[in-house]
Amino acid sequence: MKTVREELGYREKKGEHTKFGHWYADRLKDPQYRDAPWCDMFIAWAADKAGVSDYVGQFAWTPSHAVWFIKKDAWSQRPEPGALVFFDWKGGKSYKGIDHVGIVERVEGKKIHTIEANVDRVWLKRKVRETDKVVGYGLPRVVKANAAPEEIRSTDQPFPLGERSGARESSPLDVLGSPLALLVVMVATTVVVSLRLAGRRRGHHRRFHWPWNEPSSTPPPARPFPPEVPRPRTRARTEAGASRDTPTAPEPRSGPVATKTRPPAARTPTRRRPYEPRD
Repeated sequence: MKTVREELGYREKKGEHTKFGHWYADRLKDPQYRDAPWCDMFIAWAADKAGVSDYVGQFAWTPSHAVWFIKKDAWSQRPEPGALVFFDWKGGKSYKGIDHVGIVERVEGKKIHTIEANVDRVWLKRKVRETDKVVGYGLPRVVKANAAPEEIRSTDQPFPLGERSGARESSPLDVLGSPLALLVVMVATTVVVSLRLAGRRRGHHRRFHWPWNEPSSTPPPARPFPPEVPRPRTRARTEAGASRDTPTAPEPRSGPVATKTRPPAARTPTRRRPYEPRD
């Protein structure tokens, strides 16, 4: 409101040119706004200068400005200071028939005191209005209040959910991230290292059946036996004239040759049939 009051008494230039229209035309890179009706362009200029454009909006077409407040859930039928008031000179109540916009400075009974641009043909001045031509009020304070929770939620979630990748696949190694699992691994490692060092001090290395000490699946090579000493053999002629290897007989000793006598074989009794007579 301070920025708006500083512009009271401004009058458009020749050819319907205003500094507000020139500012808006330069902003949109469109020269047709230089000499266009400037009631709403003045509000856009003042909001930009005061740094509240996000809550007031920047428009040149009043019906579009009213729709912006409606979509922001900041539309009301009750006047209040600082609200934007939208008029339909024909008395309609639809945003489509809006002709003019101003700013409510204060409310007295059923009348509102406003600051409006492009009134009485060329002026930016104060006016006292009845409310029978009012279509509705846009409330910048409500736009600001509704924007605050959205800003807080956006800081709580700095990355939109749609940009996140799918859930990471679980891994068996994820369990090592817990403090208890890390403690168990440290204790087990300490015990293994201590036992291995103790085995080395005793002069031998104790081997545990861990994966790195398991025997190879390939059997060890067979231990070779000592070579057999060949017996001396002599070549003898057979009756057919073929030769074969026969062991060498020991030489006989001098003296009488002892003759071996085979003892008589014991008679094996034969089994008698039942009907045969006895001898």
